[in-house]
Amino acid sequence: MNMRASKSSRSSRLNKPAASALAGRTAGSGVAEFDPEEVRPATRQETFPVALGAVLLSFIALLLSYSRGYLLLYGDAVAHLGIARRILDSRNPGLVQLGGVWLPLPHLLMLPFVQKVEWWQNGLAGAWPSLICYIASVAGIYRLARWMMIPRWALAAMALYALNPNLLYLATTAMTEPLFLMLLIWTTLLTVECIAAIKDSRVSAVKRRLVLLAVFLVAAVFTRYDGWILGAAAWCVVTFSLARRREVWREVTLVFVVFTVLLIAGPVSWLAYNQHFFHDPLDFLRGPYSAAAIERKTMPPNGHHHRGWHNPAWALLFYTRTAQVDAAFWETGFLLMAAAVGGLILTVRRRLALSSLLLWMPLPFYIYSVAYGSVPIFIPQLWPHSYYNSRYGMELLPALALFTFVAVQWMERRWSETQPLARRLMQPVVLLLIALNTVGMMYRTPLVLKEALVNSTTRVAFETALARQLGQFPYGSTILMYNSDHIGALQDAGIPLRQTVNEGDYDSFQAALAVPAEHAGYVVAIAGDPVAAAVAMHPQGLNELTILCTSGQPCARIYKSDRSSIALPK
Repeated sequence: MNMRASKSSRSSRLNKPAASALAGRTAGSGVAEFDPEEVRPATRQETFPVALGAVLLSFIALLLSYSRGYLLLYGDAVAHLGIARRILDSRNPGLVQLGGVWLPLPHLLMLPFVQKVEWWQNGLAGAWPSLICYIASVAGIYRLARWMMIPRWALAAMALYALNPNLLYLATTAMTEPLFLMLLIWTTLLTVECIAAIKDSRVSAVKRRLVLLAVFLVAAVFTRYDGWILGAAAWCVVTFSLARRREVWREVTLVFVVFTVLLIAGPVSWLAYNQHFFHDPLDFLRGPYSAAAIERKTMPPNGHHHRGWHNPAWALLFYTRTAQVDAAFWETGFLLMAAAVGGLILTVRRRLALSSLLLWMPLPFYIYSVAYGSVPIFIPQLWPHSYYNSRYGMELLPALALFTFVAVQWMERRWSETQPLARRLMQPVVLLLIALNTVGMMYRTPLVLKEALVNSTTRVAFETALARQLGQFPYGSTILMYNSDHIGALQDAGIPLRQTVNEGDYDSFQAALAVPAEHAGYVVAIAGDPVAAAVAMHPQGLNELTILCTSGQPCARIYKSDRSSIALPK
């Protein structure tokens, strides 16, 4: 009888709402007494060592990636840096250089760093913002976990997330995943805190959380299109909770209105931007650089679509399998996914910080995107056994890390009385398995890095060879070149973008295409691009200097104009 009572007491203490655990603070100092068996919000003292560990991991990852030349393997990373660079370094500087497809915040964050030519060339300009976001996301996942589990399992959840080799690699690149993961985690954390404050009728805390939520959600809206869905979901959660506490809603009405207006203004302003600069509010969906246009361009000659096309079941399989391989070594991803689903069920049944379910938002988003949004995902484990967009599975990593250990905590609780030895050994064994998972993934090359290595082979060789040719031009020469596909050659050569006549300045580019020899001293025509077509139609005054061909890439022809002596514009 006493054993049953003891077990019931421990279970009730672990299951009580985290907000009520704040009552454990000492009255005199206001500092929480640390209890290793208590579920409550993390303190700053708890979070600081976690953030410090993340700083150490991030610099180790940067050292490894930089020394091996991994920072610029992804073509998208090179393109992101190019967009950030051309905002100021172009013939037509300004917001129009942000383009109409990729959302602007990642490029604006890189803007201060990319002005240093050496950091633009070696990729460090994109690494610094990503590393900061990685550190913040590690601290955030720990703080979120403490709302749902005791310290040792919150630490394990954080370790599974922070030690993921795919994440550590992405954190050293200019890719947008580290930024969005940070925003996803902190948005979820702030929503959990806001809902707890609403339930406790802490009006001032609700106001503060709504303001912070607005900032993070607007940032998410301007980072990835997933953020639009995240913003809508978070707004619905907050609104539903306020609707059940009318007295709180009346006190925070003004702040809630501002919160709502900011959320709506984000997507609307992007539509207005597309309309103003590209004359189509949906240019990012149906324009020449949209995902649909890229899919049409890269579709095989037989016209067969990928298996997930208009098939949500296959899309679900591709995305969840990719998330498993991104998160775990070998085939252990199946076990990790099963544990996370179990933790999800436990969270819903026991109503443990239900707002944390926002971490699962990428799942329906990518199922829809793969099936109907022209966003295929290919991994070697599934036909056609190739590499494409495997990094999208990383967005499910926070959910897998967090909810797996909700299930593990439940198992420990079940064994606490019947299997005391197993309970004592459980955390050391789990931490060892996490370490082995990291080592195993690194030994076999993490999927996201493997994709970058495989898909960059021919592009890097071509752009390196082209950069050598560009470096032989006289200093300050004006170059007519289409930059969207191979801006990496200019980056490698360290040539300022304002020396090029490119598609970023529509009027001057169209004028140069009409008479190439009269608008640039040198012309770089890569087979299949608009400059090559213009040279074929208007070859007058151009002398071919060299033809550059590499395996797997279109040939480039370099011309010198005998009519132009255009210098670097003032």
